[in-house]
Amino acid sequence: MKQNIHNIERVIRVVLGLIILSLIFVGPKSLWGLVGILPILTGLIGWCPPYQLLGISTCKK
Repeated sequence: MKQNIHNIERVIRVVLGLIILSLIFVGPKSLWGLVGILPILTGLIGWCPPYQLLGISTCKK
C-alpha cells in the first residue's frame, strides 16, 4: 500500500472524520456518525482504496 493521499488532505480527512464521528454524541445522536471512521482511517494510513482503483494520487511525485 503506497501512500496516495497528500499530508494536507490527510489532516483534512481526520478533522472531518472527527466532526462526523461527533454526531454520535452531539446533535442528531445517530449511528450514521460511524461513517466518520472511514475518513479517519484513510487519513491516518495515508492510503485510499478508491484512489488506488481510479489511479488517483494527490501526493507530489
